[in-house]
Amino acid sequence: MQVTTVGIDLAKHVFQVHGVDADGSVRLRRKLRRSEMTAFFGALPACLIGLEACATAHHWARTLEALGHRVKLIPPAYVKPYVKRQKNDAADAEAICEAVTRPSMRFVPLKSAEQQGVLMLHRTRDLLIRQRTMLSNALRAHLAEFGIVEKLGSNGLEALVLLVENREDERVPAIARDALLMMVGQIRDTHTRVSEIEKQIHAWHRASEVSRRLETIPGIGPIIASAIAATVTDVSVFASGRQLSAWLGLVPRQHSSGGKERLRGITKQGDPYIRRLLIIGATAVLRFSRRRAQTTEWTSQLLSRRPPLVVAVALANKMARIVWAVLARGDIYRAQHATA
Repeated sequence: MQVTTVGIDLAKHVFQVHGVDADGSVRLRRKLRRSEMTAFFGALPACLIGLEACATAHHWARTLEALGHRVKLIPPAYVKPYVKRQKNDAADAEAICEAVTRPSMRFVPLKSAEQQGVLMLHRTRDLLIRQRTMLSNALRAHLAEFGIVEKLGSNGLEALVLLVENREDERVPAIARDALLMMVGQIRDTHTRVSEIEKQIHAWHRASEVSRRLETIPGIGPIIASAIAATVTDVSVFASGRQLSAWLGLVPRQHSSGGKERLRGITKQGDPYIRRLLIIGATAVLRFSRRRAQTTEWTSQLLSRRPPLVVAVALANKMARIVWAVLARGDIYRAQHATA
């Protein structure tokens, strides 16, 4: 009855719980099985609960909040400094309990089940695309053994697929054609599944007002907009656009000391999926703007002294800051403001 703060070390089957009172004295140390969690915290008076933002954390946060508790998700890297000496479940739960009370601690916004479902569509699409690329590369490598090489891209791949399916083409031995036809079937099936997932993502994008506003930013389409809308659930946790960009790992890494500032490459911290999508979108903006001779003065100056990929990363950093402005102000992207 005296417990005010609880730290939970999540696991698959056995959870370690550490609770303290208002003075910081330990009042609770015990292990709970998965089936005991809901009943135990349902009987516990409302308190502050800290969880590491790891697998199943959002599910348990929603479950515990439904029981009347206040739940905070902490990045695992921010919990590690509070672990004393040996690392075990009890020490981790104690460290979480300590970290959740720090006034300067940064927390992870809670995602709804729908937002997690959208992100699962994105993760599944990304996995299937990687598998399709692996199959395509394997098909090209196998046919190259018979001296059959086509140009890169989807057109060249389609030409190879038609060649394998053409049994009258004698350049491919019959015994090899049977194996290659299995790979072709996998490629076609994977492509169909990717298209189905993209239709579902586009449908959610059209139903989301936030995602549609993000689409107004140059270089951001339905895929990137829906991924950001489902990931950045509470933009108020970022005080500025630079904080959002830093959260995505798009700002330079600092190694400064003695009053000397040293900036290195980008940190690459945060969500690698969204960072990669933003860089791809920035690359597309640069390619089409250079083709149409419509690059801005800022972009032209960077291209004159930096490689195109470095400029694309810089533009992705700028896009991330624009994303924060669009989300924070509840407005759409306005080109005239950006030009000014």
